[in-house]
Amino acid sequence: MTSREDDVLAQAAVAALTGQLALAPKPGLPDPRDLDARVTRRDHCGLRWSAKALAPGLAAMAAAARRTGEPTPRLRAELGAIGRCTEHSVGLAGGGHRGALWTLGLLVAAAALHPRARGAEVAQAAKRIAAHPDRGAPRRPSRGSTVSAKYGAAGARGEARAGFPHVRRALDALAKARSAGAGEAEARLDALLTVMSTLQDSELLYTAGPLGLRHVQAGARGVLEAGGAHTGEGRAALAAFDADLHARGWSPRGSAGLLAGALFVDSLPDIRATP
Repeated sequence: MTSREDDVLAQAAVAALTGQLALAPKPGLPDPRDLDARVTRRDHCGLRWSAKALAPGLAAMAAAARRTGEPTPRLRAELGAIGRCTEHSVGLAGGGHRGALWTLGLLVAAAALHPRARGAEVAQAAKRIAAHPDRGAPRRPSRGSTVSAKYGAAGARGEARAGFPHVRRALDALAKARSAGAGEAEARLDALLTVMSTLQDSELLYTAGPLGLRHVQAGARGVLEAGGAHTGEGRAALAAFDADLHARGWSPRGSAGLLAGALFVDSLPDIRATP
């Protein structure tokens, strides 16, 4: 049974995911502009709808962490089982968000384990949970794990076991952009580009190969070097980068899920201050 605290964490995670979905323009990723394009309208609406289906599973993960009280193999196995059930529910609601569920699930559980943790502390707590293998996971390799093994990329599992370094980078980018006077949407776009600039995205490796991955990383760095989303030159570079990725059909989905994780961690001081 979940508590109010568990539900609050779950709703904050869903809000972080829908906040990521609301950003535009997101290079190669679904965003609100898709509502004007008949061919992708269902995709974006479906993603917004199915994001809400994550809430019960995320609340259950928080409850499991609170009940267990420490990052044990038992907790890791329980989170894995809840995650697989949640994937099924999300699939019935329209699908998507598998990477975000992995990231948000571990971070929500970490936040429940350590109610006073902030920022990088939450990511480090998630690392301790992810260090244990999920013994209930299917034996067949996933596409992500196959691609990671082929190219030597860390993948989603490696990202978690390293303490979500790209979530931490995104948090730093948010703080830097805000201090430079960027609006909230612009700061979030800069954080997304920061993740894209270095992440070894297994989805991109699968669809575009190593050369495509490097092309995306260089494009993201180019926008940031031009001044980021809150400058005129940076916005022009972002528009060109966005058009390029959409034309190529390349989608850096891994970066989107990690940005959602960063937005969740960023929101923790606010939601914990709410009576």
